[in-house]
Amino acid sequence: MSTPEVIVVKDLLTLADRAAARIEQVALSQPAGGRATIALAGGGTPKAAYQQLAARCPPWGRVTFFFGDERCVPPDDEASNFHMAKDALLDRIPLRPDQVHRILGELPPEEAAARAEQDLRASVPGDPYPVFDLTILGMGPDGHTASLFPGSAEVDVTDRLMIPVHRPDLPQPWRVSLTLPVINASRRVLMLVGSGEKAQMVRRALEGDRSLPAGRLDPAGELTWLVTEDAASELPGGGEAPRR
Repeated sequence: MSTPEVIVVKDLLTLADRAAARIEQVALSQPAGGRATIALAGGGTPKAAYQQLAARCPPWGRVTFFFGDERCVPPDDEASNFHMAKDALLDRIPLRPDQVHRILGELPPEEAAARAEQDLRASVPGDPYPVFDLTILGMGPDGHTASLFPGSAEVDVTDRLMIPVHRPDLPQPWRVSLTLPVINASRRVLMLVGSGEKAQMVRRALEGDRSLPAGRLDPAGELTWLVTEDAASELPGGGEAPRR
């Protein structure tokens, strides 16, 4: 397993700013005429980062956005990850329509997953898996990431890029998610965790607990965990942010 970089910051506002800077740097690193492929996450902590990112001015023409997972709801539904990203970021920056590839959550789950997989194969180079320049992730209090949940068969899927996920206990029970091999094929993975209620899962995931999807992150490139002091409180040293 690759050694992750763990960055502990004081609070959510600082985390959002640091995350926005990381995302901006990916865009800035692209040569003229090139496009960075970035997979966006849902959730409150990524949303804060997107709001900060919208105030920055990288060369937006050098970025194409995708989504790591989506709820099977229409794109204007409040539960939609696309809807959140659209409000927080995508509508606030100059983008052409072909720079945003959403998952069609309004379709039946299997069809939405198949369409998203077809789009990935056509749009993101890589063999056997597409290689994102950056995949942004959040983590749930149960250690799930994207829409890959502990104990689910979907965590072990290796022959698909996108899969339908059914969790009848959740308010939006049907979802579509990237598979773990696609996430791990990324050049960079950025995990954002802001809540203290997730501190135990942060520790377990960083210890490599493979019962947690977040503990099975092992990308071919860089893995960075960007967490608040509260979220890092069970890590060695008590989670205090280093004085940089």
